[in-house]
Amino acid sequence: MNNFPKIIISGGGTGGHIFPAVAIANALKSISPNCEILFVGAIGRMEMEKVPAAGYKIEGLNISGIQRGSILKNLGLPFKVLSSVRKAMKLIDEFKPDAVVGVGGYASGPLLYAAKLKGIPYLIQEQNSYAGITNKMLGKGAAKICVAFEGMEQFFPAEKIMLTGNPVRENIVDIKGKHHAGAELLKLDPLKKIILVTGGSLGAGTLNKSIEKHLSEIIAADVQVVWQTGKYYYNSIVERLTLNYHPNVVILEFLNKMDLAYAAADLVISRAGAGTIAELCLVQKPVILVPSPNVAEDHQTKNALALVKNDAAVLIADRSAEDTLVAEALKLLKNKNRCEVLSENIGKMAYRDADTVIANEVLKLVKS
Repeated sequence: MNNFPKIIISGGGTGGHIFPAVAIANALKSISPNCEILFVGAIGRMEMEKVPAAGYKIEGLNISGIQRGSILKNLGLPFKVLSSVRKAMKLIDEFKPDAVVGVGGYASGPLLYAAKLKGIPYLIQEQNSYAGITNKMLGKGAAKICVAFEGMEQFFPAEKIMLTGNPVRENIVDIKGKHHAGAELLKLDPLKKIILVTGGSLGAGTLNKSIEKHLSEIIAADVQVVWQTGKYYYNSIVERLTLNYHPNVVILEFLNKMDLAYAAADLVISRAGAGTIAELCLVQKPVILVPSPNVAEDHQTKNALALVKNDAAVLIADRSAEDTLVAEALKLLKNKNRCEVLSENIGKMAYRDADTVIANEVLKLVKS
């Protein structure tokens, strides 16, 4: 194998794409310390800040996704795609990668397509149980396709598929023996039940509305809640609830110590992004999933159903969450046996060391 392999990792847009990408990069550096890594993301998206903060160089493409329900907003998209493919080809010419990795997100498509045109071997890391259009189109040309769910042969050539699970940040799934420390950090009582509500770094409007509408019921049940609102919702929620402050309620914009939040929780309420599900499988917490309806191909519902069919999660549709979510959560917390079954079953769906497994597959492409 080349002692100085050069790898491009492309994709991003949300934490669900960025954090696995960084995990793969870290694994590559761990296995091959001399490995040179370049990230390619979308200008104006989260990866342009998060990737440099993780210690890696990143280049940006002027690319965005399809704006559903708006023809006018999509008129310039073909030109952005062409421009991004040209820049991706230029980056490949300049960096001269031995292999390319696509983790999903706006920048992944142009970069993988450019790699295909240039004859550079590429690996696709498909995080969801329902493959997106771009990955399906580029799957035939991929050298390897690493997936997180069974049954992906419906989207990709079976001989190219490898079931690896999704990479996660190891530090946030290391929760053993941290329950009291987590509760203490959040200034909560470790002997009382704790619900963790997380809508991801940007937040989830439906989850926030559901909790705010029924907050008095949670307090009346003497249940504590760690409520991560996301940056778009935090200020307005805090302003509305300042006069109704209660020590059982912790409202946060972002969770910096996710491992301690998971450790403190008796029940998790979450969206159903692939990265989040990978984490939940590893921390083995009973979970209620409320899939976002605002995603391509409704893939979050399909992710959630993959757990539900194994009796590993409870699913509540976004449209009914505002009326039923909190009642279902309080009911579930009272059912110890049900919580134990959910915890056991979700743990059976966990994949460990996915980042290392994928990194080794990438380095095999370099060797070949």
